[in-house]
Amino acid sequence: MRKLVWLILGVVILWVLWWGTATFALRTGIETWFEDRREDGFQAEYASHATKGFPLRIHSALRDIAVAQPERALAIQWPALSISAPAYWPGDITVTSSDAPIVLATPNAKILVQARGATADLRLHPGTALELERMSLRSGVWSVARPEGTIYGAQSLSLSTTQSFADPSTYAFFAIAPAFALGDAARASLRIPAEWPVAFDRLELDATVRFDRPWGIDALERTAPQPRKIDLKLAEAAWGNLRLFAAADLDVDVDGVPTGTVNLQAENWQDMLDLAMDAGLLPPQLRSQAQDGLNMLAGMSGDPTALDVQLNFRGGFMMVGFIPVGPAPRLIIR
Repeated sequence: MRKLVWLILGVVILWVLWWGTATFALRTGIETWFEDRREDGFQAEYASHATKGFPLRIHSALRDIAVAQPERALAIQWPALSISAPAYWPGDITVTSSDAPIVLATPNAKILVQARGATADLRLHPGTALELERMSLRSGVWSVARPEGTIYGAQSLSLSTTQSFADPSTYAFFAIAPAFALGDAARASLRIPAEWPVAFDRLELDATVRFDRPWGIDALERTAPQPRKIDLKLAEAAWGNLRLFAAADLDVDVDGVPTGTVNLQAENWQDMLDLAMDAGLLPPQLRSQAQDGLNMLAGMSGDPTALDVQLNFRGGFMMVGFIPVGPAPRLIIR
């Protein structure tokens, strides 16, 4: 019985030491980040930094965070942020933001970002490489606004990146923003007609990307992993009578040049053209050229109100059929 008591006492002491060491490492890492930013010429401060969570979690809570780069007149003010992880594996990190607005200030604008119940989860594989297993962001009602009004927002937001079990270099990406809507400020600046629906019917992304290596801690120390295979299963936006759809199957070489196909569909493209004109996104002198080109593409699809086009990427160029339409973009992550 005495041996059992000593064994339990030893385990408790080791756990307390482990929790204290891990908590100290997290706190020191956060404080070092702020110190490094100050050495880089930033203004980086916080009002308070509390650690808690014993015995099962490691938890740091920061309040009134302010980071600014005076040279570029960029600044962010974050009311409250908490970083938490289970004590047994600090690589499973959960970051939670307060519901209060986050303020982004630039020389041209002041942006207010507000999200209810915003939480980000980061799951890393145990090991020195700290490979990314899963990363996700979710929130309730969220919005991006200026002092004069809301720019855009949605009822909720879900973003995720998940590593493939069969191929660690492959990640699945998913994003959806139900009831995404342009705010009054955005609708006014883009001159959106009053009769247009307030919210999008659908805004969704589903893709799988294979990189040249898994994402891990080395992505912060050297160049980021580069895409080698892109399978865009779905990129869709539906808003009133307008619907945009894209799918792609691309191979990417070491220089970032894609080879493969991108399929684009657009319903009621004339209305899209009118919106672009009214918003000032398309100069009036280009209206006729754009309309003639889109009419030709719509005629190829057999429906004058819809576009159904396949872009072919070969030899560094984009083509519709055998007609070159321009150089292919370089797909390189800087």
